[in-house]
Amino acid sequence: MTRAARVAAGVGLAAVAVLAADGRAARPRDAGTTVSAPGPRDPVEEASARLIGAALVSRRAYQDLADLCDRIGNRLAGSEALDRAVAWSMERMRAGGLEGVRAEEVKVPVWIRGEERATLLHPLERPLPMLGLGGSVGTPPGGIEADVVVARDFAHLESLGEAVRGRIVLFDVPFTDYGETVAYRGRGASAAARLGAVAVLIRSVTPTSLSTPHTGALGYAGDAPRIPAAALTVEDAASLHRLADRGIVPRVRLEMGARTAPDGTSANVVGEVRGREHPGEVVVLGCHLDSWDVGQGAQDDGAGCVTVLEAARLIGALPQRPRRTVRVVFYTNEENGLRGARAYAEQHRDELPRHVAAVEADTGSGAPLGFRVHVPGGGDGGAESPLAGEVMDRLRGVGVLLEPLSAAHLRLAHGGADIGPLVTAGVPGFGLDQDMSGYWPIHHTAADTFDKVDPKLLARNVAAVAVLAYWLAEIPESLPRPPPGGAAP
Repeated sequence: MTRAARVAAGVGLAAVAVLAADGRAARPRDAGTTVSAPGPRDPVEEASARLIGAALVSRRAYQDLADLCDRIGNRLAGSEALDRAVAWSMERMRAGGLEGVRAEEVKVPVWIRGEERATLLHPLERPLPMLGLGGSVGTPPGGIEADVVVARDFAHLESLGEAVRGRIVLFDVPFTDYGETVAYRGRGASAAARLGAVAVLIRSVTPTSLSTPHTGALGYAGDAPRIPAAALTVEDAASLHRLADRGIVPRVRLEMGARTAPDGTSANVVGEVRGREHPGEVVVLGCHLDSWDVGQGAQDDGAGCVTVLEAARLIGALPQRPRRTVRVVFYTNEENGLRGARAYAEQHRDELPRHVAAVEADTGSGAPLGFRVHVPGGGDGGAESPLAGEVMDRLRGVGVLLEPLSAAHLRLAHGGADIGPLVTAGVPGFGLDQDMSGYWPIHHTAADTFDKVDPKLLARNVAAVAVLAYWLAEIPESLPRPPPGGAAP
């Protein structure tokens, strides 16, 4: 029997054991039939099998997510809803047996959407579903009414020159990948403003749309006026583009009551499963508690939060805890500032040399495929790091443990936004890699609601994170990392 087969067999036995403990295990049809248990196994394999079995039959993460979504809902930084979510998180961590549960204060930006609408005035009058981009300024009272000029990309915008002045720019840029296409959401307003645009509209950053606009944060450059910015649906962006291509100039009225208030107070929520031998050495399991102010924040990132919380709870329930501490961190303000991630790195600066790894779950609740591995000191993902080969060789051991979940694929790539400051400080990073085909169509939309979450896939994600976290916290020698000061900024 191969090692992978032994682990898979152990998963089955562990699942039966959990069902039996819950009083729901069925008796064999043939009382004379016996099942031979596998021979002695490595303790890490045994623990991994237990974790997978327990995760696959538990509905606790799914129930927690329903509670978060239905009782609290969306949770933008600075909102009362996020304050309630912080209190909820502390209660759920304590209920899960985590120790040292605390809220670590963070100052966060406070952006308020206000009333908003967009209306097509010519060649016909009709409403345009839209969402203002996070951080946008508002329009003057009564809104902005102007002709629309369409830009296919930044280069095309520059070629339009004076034709942009006094107009609303629409960036109709099809989705390629998130990292490339999101640049128009982030930098589009300032690029258009430099040429004299009075507002900017973007095609929602998604490959698939059902007439649903997608919000998200923008960034204003210091050398350009701040103009209002909003996202249209893919369908409406394409429609306005077709009109312009036929020589028909669309005219739009944009009304936005957006404003930014003084910074507010929020918190990162932290809880731990203390290590049995080296409690000062830490494996971080991270997610972000905040969400945009539409939908319920179920996929982004409520699912990630309940995944890492349940993974830690299951690790704490093992007969023997791992050598190192597993620390759960619910970061605040990922969506429009990353203040929580930066604050955690600063507040824990002295102990970062003893952070042995950081894991992030922030890509929804689709089927787990494996993990993105971010090796410090070698660019985005660490492919250029001299340690990349050694780290990936070491990870073969955990890959075998993840095979029963079809989640054994490990690749060098960016680990995640919230663990970014930790990776910069030299901590190896891991991002849960998932099937995101169902994620992008509802990302940052009113459709990001609990009903889109599959409890079986969520359970598999819990199992994958639990196995990786336990392995990182238990292996005798932690993964190699650059010497102090050796990580790339």
